[in-house]
Amino acid sequence: MEPLFSIITVTWNAAGVIKPTLQSVSEQTCANYEYLIIDGASSDDTLTLVREANISGTRIFSEPDKGLYDAMNKGIDRALGKYLIFLNAGDAFAQPTTLAELAMLAESDAGVLYGQTRLVDADRRVVGRRHLTAPQHLTADSFKQGMLVCHQAFVARRDIVPHYDLKYRYSADYDWCIRVLKQSPSNVYAGDAPIISFLTDGLTSKYHRTSLMERYRIMCHYYGTWPTIVRHLGFIPRYLKRKICGHQ
Repeated sequence: MEPLFSIITVTWNAAGVIKPTLQSVSEQTCANYEYLIIDGASSDDTLTLVREANISGTRIFSEPDKGLYDAMNKGIDRALGKYLIFLNAGDAFAQPTTLAELAMLAESDAGVLYGQTRLVDADRRVVGRRHLTAPQHLTADSFKQGMLVCHQAFVARRDIVPHYDLKYRYSADYDWCIRVLKQSPSNVYAGDAPIISFLTDGLTSKYHRTSLMERYRIMCHYYGTWPTIVRHLGFIPRYLKRKICGHQ
């Protein structure tokens, strides 16, 4: 029987951050999942930690790749579950019951299940929520306002997902989510409680400016250049508020 969820964790020398991720998967009260580790030929103890966690349904693939999104494409190709969850090293499910709650929502056969995200630091202290809030009603047009749903809190049905476009180095997830939403027959909101803890010092955070430039190009592609320019003028107050408050 195929699992309901394929949880996919992409790793490369992630021994310093992966333990909370592994712990959060192992603590899930719902066991209807497989766990895929897509590793980029790590030279540290990443795979040792994965094996020691002894999580049922784990499959490990370790080989060189062309970067994060190439590894995610490998995860898509190897996944067997009905829904895909990309839980990167350092990120975690917010609660042991998160997967069980998502399983209940999956009974709707929605194309996308999604929810809120809280931010944690390297010491796993909660530092707040994302400055963008997942809406109760989500469509592809919702992403005109930016990536309203964190990629890790965006659970997509495998039969409608495309590969990530590798021409984007840091924001292929934004492009991917839009394309998934364009194919999704319906989207179900998981509620106001966070379903994911997101480690704030991830890849996109380190290359924030480049990521934003890529997102701008993606917005222009899907929503038009002039509407995107006008919309970005409206983003200025939001940007200044983040700077003043020190939000992510």
